[in-house]
Amino acid sequence: MLYSPEELMAVTIAREVRDGETVGVGAVSPIPAAGCILAEQLYAPHLTLIILDCEEYYPFPAGSSELHFMAQRGELDLFFLSGIQFDRRGNFNLHVIGDYNAPTVRMAGAYGSAMLYYMAHRVILFRDQHTPRVFVEKVDFVTGAGVTPESVHREGGPALCVTPKAILGWDTAAGEWVLDQVQPGSSVEEVKQSTGFSLRVSSTVQSAAPPTEQELLMLRTVVKAKLARSYPEFVREKILTVTA
Repeated sequence: MLYSPEELMAVTIAREVRDGETVGVGAVSPIPAAGCILAEQLYAPHLTLIILDCEEYYPFPAGSSELHFMAQRGELDLFFLSGIQFDRRGNFNLHVIGDYNAPTVRMAGAYGSAMLYYMAHRVILFRDQHTPRVFVEKVDFVTGAGVTPESVHREGGPALCVTPKAILGWDTAAGEWVLDQVQPGSSVEEVKQSTGFSLRVSSTVQSAAPPTEQELLMLRTVVKAKLARSYPEFVREKILTVTA
């Protein structure tokens, strides 16, 4: 069955959500939002799901600061972050490309992202592109650090990095990403060539299972309808229609 790269990533994320967790999804994050709603429907019915800019999944009367306060109290189990660059040591960049004072690209910044990287118990990084320009040896600016000194309090940190080509696991002892799974249609060699740093390959590396018919049907019906209220363009362009 055909599926889009975004559908593949949403299914990958859905399989990683644990039942009973409190999960937060930031603004402008339709892929993890789709994955978490799919998880709620199929795998994690006791999930507490908070999605910014989504009326159905935002229980607080105020703005996004309430999600940040929850994380600061140690009550957020899982969060999702993306970036314009990632590096081997788990750092991500949401600020600039090039010199900070004279960048070739300047982004809007990262309201609260660095704190959430420290305080959520698990963080899954995601990116819809897997290229050497995205996965670099060293990010041009550290918005959030993957590794911190022992004297720094940290509730959690990086757990996985999900792309259309691979699922990278986090080696806490070594402080670096490891290739754990190759997405359907990709290979170990292709992932290594698409990564701009020397990527370790797990001795147990395997191919991820493709999306099932049940996962795609739920994604293209119930999840799509719920997500369309917040991300109409995304569901129209990235979530395929159900075929007879």
